[in-house]
Amino acid sequence: MTFQPGTWRLIVTSPCTGSRNMAIDEALLVSVSNGESLPVLRLYGWKPPCLSLGYAQPASDVDLLHLTSHGYNLVRRPTGGKAILHTDELTYAVIAPENEPRMIGGVLESYQRLSQALLLALHLLGIEAQSKSGSLATTPKNAQNPVCFEVPSHYEITFQGKKLIGSAQARKKEGVLQHGSLPLYGDLTRIVQVLAFPDERLRQEASKRLLQRATTVQECLGRKISWQTASQAFVAGFRQQLNLALEISSLTPGEQARADELVSLKYGVPTWNERI
Repeated sequence: MTFQPGTWRLIVTSPCTGSRNMAIDEALLVSVSNGESLPVLRLYGWKPPCLSLGYAQPASDVDLLHLTSHGYNLVRRPTGGKAILHTDELTYAVIAPENEPRMIGGVLESYQRLSQALLLALHLLGIEAQSKSGSLATTPKNAQNPVCFEVPSHYEITFQGKKLIGSAQARKKEGVLQHGSLPLYGDLTRIVQVLAFPDERLRQEASKRLLQRATTVQECLGRKISWQTASQAFVAGFRQQLNLALEISSLTPGEQARADELVSLKYGVPTWNERI
């Protein structure tokens, strides 16, 4: 699909806490909704590492004792899906109104369009990834499966059959927020150590499944790449595939203030993060 030229903001933020990352994404969504902002492509990292839960995921999926002992934060995303451990990764967020040509239609249509930009970014990095479409596989109700990268989704990005980018989207009255994670390197099974399992046998089985079903950029290429290299590829992929001019930007004072408030009242407090 060919798009007419468009202009979005490009916001690259330094690594910060999980609560602030989610607050910034929501603050930008409000700005877009109010007509105060162009659509946004935001690229960011996490410090310290953070376990994020999907919007409707039970907090009982988390082993809080192990989470604390590892020094990880906890946050609940405004988007759906299962748990992700954010560390050694590049995270992207797309924030846009529903009438943005690249976002119009339903979730699947916009997923498909954005997946093409993600694919091009990976191809520019030398990774021959694929976008897998088709029916969403189901998970048995009694399955212990709290890990996002184990759960298949429409238009997921894979390399040699293993999931490489996990994304989730929320469509709200304010507009559309889609964000996702590209693991750059490191042990993917670290997440299993901070999730709750009935016994250690099931924890070990989950680790084995995860390594069979998910991968990192380092495993794809046989070498590490820097966050900066990955982010440059994402910028190029979105610019070329979606016919965008990406204007380098930063948060406005109003967006900073809104994000501060959301940290204090929502993403940084147990009433949100442990509400289910």
